[in-house]
Amino acid sequence: MQVLHMNKGNGDTSYAKNSTVQSKIISVGKPIMKEAVLEMLCNNVIESMGIADLGCSSGPNSLSVISEIMDTVEAANRLLGRRMVSEYRVFLNDLYSNDFNNIFMSLPAFYDRLKEEKGLECESCFILGAPGSFYGRLFPTNSLHFVHSSSSLHWLSQVPAGLESNDLKRLNKGKLYISKSSPQSVVDAYLLQFRNDFSLFIKSRSRELVAGGRMVLSFMGRSSTDPTTENSCYQWELLAQAIMSLAREGRIEEEKLDSFNAPYYAPCTEEIKDEIQKEGSFTIGRLEAFEIDWDGGAVTDIHTPHGKLSVGRRVAKAIRAVVESMLESHFGIEPDVMDDLFIRYGDIVGTHLSKSRTKYINLVMALTKKW
Repeated sequence: MQVLHMNKGNGDTSYAKNSTVQSKIISVGKPIMKEAVLEMLCNNVIESMGIADLGCSSGPNSLSVISEIMDTVEAANRLLGRRMVSEYRVFLNDLYSNDFNNIFMSLPAFYDRLKEEKGLECESCFILGAPGSFYGRLFPTNSLHFVHSSSSLHWLSQVPAGLESNDLKRLNKGKLYISKSSPQSVVDAYLLQFRNDFSLFIKSRSRELVAGGRMVLSFMGRSSTDPTTENSCYQWELLAQAIMSLAREGRIEEEKLDSFNAPYYAPCTEEIKDEIQKEGSFTIGRLEAFEIDWDGGAVTDIHTPHGKLSVGRRVAKAIRAVVESMLESHFGIEPDVMDDLFIRYGDIVGTHLSKSRTKYINLVMALTKKW
């Protein structure tokens, strides 16, 4: 919680400039989100609608989901000839180190668009920051009607318990995450941490949502029950290769690579269903898996030298914008070494994708609060 944040600002390596993949993921999940909003409105007239976006980050994606939710509600208002929702209470959540200033600076323009495009005055929409971990309570009981989270729940609350201790931290030698060579104890530690975290997330939201409230969650997962499958973990495998190449040159300590374990987990649908059913407060309306290109699906001929270089660089920038804060904290990497690391990573990724079009698996689910 103290370290992880997307790269701040609007510079070349910022998350704001390198979040095309996350934008694509939001776009893919829009039909499911709109369906969930409309189903909720069919059963309820809501005077003041509480909406939370968990893991909002910063940059152009931060308010796009909120805008889509409001578009859906306003379209329903027009169709029915009456206002289903009178005002919106919007809570933007992320960890304390998130670049909330970037979001807040964009609010005046957002309010102007609300008035011009939707005819809504500022007095109808109240947007607040809600910093803190979503692995625990964030909001008062029965205060929310709709919860959205995209590209966030694959981040764990911590390195899996046990792997950070001195006697076990080198079990995953030379790797950053689960891989084909990881011992079963490492795989088990990751699964247990995910179960504990996701269970706490569901329990917390069950207290905060009203009966009949909806949640739409979208995050990285996998299509197989095998956690070492390529679409689950290979981006970490290739990043470890880039770091190892610098370690061999003495520019990064190899021991630090051996002791790094990413606080990340890409679950399969069975693991998600188990935790939701055990907690018992929600019914699952939709649970679907979508393939997402590592570079967000830009049109490039990967088999040309230029295409391979371009794709590799786009992926490297996208990954850097997300993981740089963790690498900087753990490895103490200087800026010039960090630049070199992600140049190498881009080359490795481009070569890999020219041979095998590995894709992310994004899981999207819609849940309804029972009581």
